[in-house]
Amino acid sequence: MYWESFGFKEAPFALTPNPSFLFLSSPHQEAFAHLLFAIENRAGFIELSGEVGTGKTTIVRTLLNQLDPETHRTALIFNPILSPLGFMKEVNAEFGLPTEGNEIRDLHAALNAYLLEENRAGHTVVLVIDEAQNLAVEVLEHVRLISNLETESDKLIQIVLVGQPELNALLARDELRQLDQRITVRYHLKPMCFEDTCAYIRHRIRFAAEGREPLTFSPGAFKRIFKFSGGLPRLINGVCDRALLLAYTRECKEVTPAMASLAIADLRKESPRRRRALQVRALSAALVLCVAIIAGFSAVSFHLLPEPKQETKEKKKEGDKKVPPLSAEAARQAMAAQPEQENLYAAVNAVMDAWRVQRVEPVPGQPANLRTLVRQRGLVASKFSANMELLARLDAPALLHITLPGGAERLVALVGVDQDEVDVVPQVAGRSRLTRAELAQLWSGGTTAVWKDFHGIASRTRGTEKAAGTRSLQGLLKQVGCYDGPLDGSLNETTKGALAEFQRREQLTADGKVGAQTLMLLYRRAGGFFPPGVARTKGNDGNRMGRM
Repeated sequence: MYWESFGFKEAPFALTPNPSFLFLSSPHQEAFAHLLFAIENRAGFIELSGEVGTGKTTIVRTLLNQLDPETHRTALIFNPILSPLGFMKEVNAEFGLPTEGNEIRDLHAALNAYLLEENRAGHTVVLVIDEAQNLAVEVLEHVRLISNLETESDKLIQIVLVGQPELNALLARDELRQLDQRITVRYHLKPMCFEDTCAYIRHRIRFAAEGREPLTFSPGAFKRIFKFSGGLPRLINGVCDRALLLAYTRECKEVTPAMASLAIADLRKESPRRRRALQVRALSAALVLCVAIIAGFSAVSFHLLPEPKQETKEKKKEGDKKVPPLSAEAARQAMAAQPEQENLYAAVNAVMDAWRVQRVEPVPGQPANLRTLVRQRGLVASKFSANMELLARLDAPALLHITLPGGAERLVALVGVDQDEVDVVPQVAGRSRLTRAELAQLWSGGTTAVWKDFHGIASRTRGTEKAAGTRSLQGLLKQVGCYDGPLDGSLNETTKGALAEFQRREQLTADGKVGAQTLMLLYRRAGGFFPPGVARTKGNDGNRMGRM
């Protein structure tokens, strides 16, 4: 195949959904976080919608791969154009239940017995229905009846409806209002922005080439691909695949704007109807947006317009004021004035906010320590010495230990990082943003990283539990392209060598040991987990956050 000539281990822009290629764009990260949050909290009914080619199927398949088979039972219905009886038979078959007979009542009874048994065992049952916009109204009524299966306190099954925008119109029908009202979590997946599109293309090239970039796209090519695709992964893949073929025939290592244009023209010839449909949908959405904007402006009195201009000027003057340099001595004095427990809760809760979990609250008369507070929320606290370069690579919320005169200690949560500055909580001498140089005056490297061991690998140290943890480790190493052996749960030399290879790639000490920093980066690089980050992206002063 042509892609083999570039050194790719597989086609980087295949159109088939492949969870291994999952790219953490902002919309995909948020969609995945919604799904995980809803399932973990047993929301019952969940809806994920999105335009054709946005990557919905890849997201749900990654979700199913990441759910722990020891605690979850999952089923995926991909082609739901079925009769009610056919649908129920397929659901039961996916869960390994009997499908004989033609009585829907008997199929429901078998499913209900199975769900009760799994609930008693502490398992979460998840049913994902893809292409749900194709479901008949009669079938959707049976989906609602399945959702009725519950105990006094628990939903016995979590149902995820995945479909194109037409799914919303289908659910809005009057005869389906009972079902529509039961959907507690909804998310509409949007296309990627230009920056994410560029990063997506490079991500797929690097993954298919095991970390290398044997071929590049020029800035002009990126722009033309984004303009044509509108940030839809399926269209991006189609153009890039043809562009790589052109690069192969011309023996080039860079895709030029002209080559991108030829690839786009070729794709347009192949599917003009699809392109016209996308354009009609985009035009309709634009018209709706224009009407909404016009209606909004008509409701505003014009005598209010000068006031925002004045406010903008005042804000600009404030922004022009120079921030005085931080005095390390004054900063330490201010930090020492804050009670130790008050400081602890303020810093820890800033990290809890980053993880989007419930805050920890002080108990009168019961002093708390850092590890206990973190463990209460299912997270792990790992202390080590670091510098800002390492923390930027880990890209994770962390607690920095600041030593005060006399040996006392206070904490600041690192919640944002860019090339020049960091964001911290609580404020340091009235400042929530410091330069890296200012922080270096206060902080000597003591760090506690707060992270989640999603598969519990570090805590599984004996017997069958250790083997299960090693299998999860091997699976992660396989996803990042460092391991191609069997998932046999053996921490042998091959597994240790793969671990060391990953550590070298991430500029960690290549000791082949399963440490906190290694696991933090493995979960982030493998895809599908979405821990919160601290790196501030261009045009965004907030943090990139994920959900457990």
